[in-house]
Amino acid sequence: MAFSIDQQNLTQSQTKLANYITKHLHQVLLSTEKEIAYEVGVSIATVSRFWSVIGFHNLKEFKQHMKKELEVSPARKIKRVEDKKSDHTNYLSIEKSIGLLQETFENIDSQRFNQALDMIYRAKKVYVFANGPSKGLGELLIYRMKRLGIPIQLIAHHGNEIFEEIIHFKREDIVLLFAFGRLLPEAKVILDYQRDIHYRTVMITDQLIADFTSLASISLFASRGEPHEFHSMLAPTLLIENIILGLSLKDQSSHIQRLEQLTTLRKKYYKELPR
Repeated sequence: MAFSIDQQNLTQSQTKLANYITKHLHQVLLSTEKEIAYEVGVSIATVSRFWSVIGFHNLKEFKQHMKKELEVSPARKIKRVEDKKSDHTNYLSIEKSIGLLQETFENIDSQRFNQALDMIYRAKKVYVFANGPSKGLGELLIYRMKRLGIPIQLIAHHGNEIFEEIIHFKREDIVLLFAFGRLLPEAKVILDYQRDIHYRTVMITDQLIADFTSLASISLFASRGEPHEFHSMLAPTLLIENIILGLSLKDQSSHIQRLEQLTTLRKKYYKELPR
């Protein structure tokens, strides 16, 4: 990112603006303040005041600065944003899917990703908080990680019943949680309580800049599209699968031995429990 944003000092509206600009920089460079305000859902005055917050006098100066930054590489020159949806369908297109994956990989910090892998692998136990559409991702992660012999458990309770599970969290544990669009009250409690017990947290979120992403020990980004669009789980699924693959590469001989044992069991009892 070629401009500085101090997340801690942003208002809620400024946070929404920063997140939109970071995710849609090329679109912003082709937009007016009125168009940006409409897309984000804030006032034009809020947009006008925002530029000084990130070190510019106005939108014009911001555009000039960013165009110079982008012109360094011909491949990153500004292109006109086109609506590539087919006239015959509103389904998720190949182009849109590739865009979500590309945005995700462009914003993945390999060092933070590897730190997250190490934290998960070394944890005494991994707890997963996944609610709503993210529950399927949590179950996929748990299913695969159990094969690797990693102690992992889905946090099944919600509301004040979640305390029944939180009381078992230990300093050596990791809590992996999903925060798509917003932070659920249960997730807020999990992130706040880590200051008392000192367990660590890994957050998977579709927000590049939000007031809650800094609350986790490590945050990993996966794009799901615009707030007003169908929210694709393609990129989050790919991120989860990369976490699984990354963990499987640690202590490979042990993992291979466990998988061979699984194959032997299936062969032995294939009549009783056919696949």
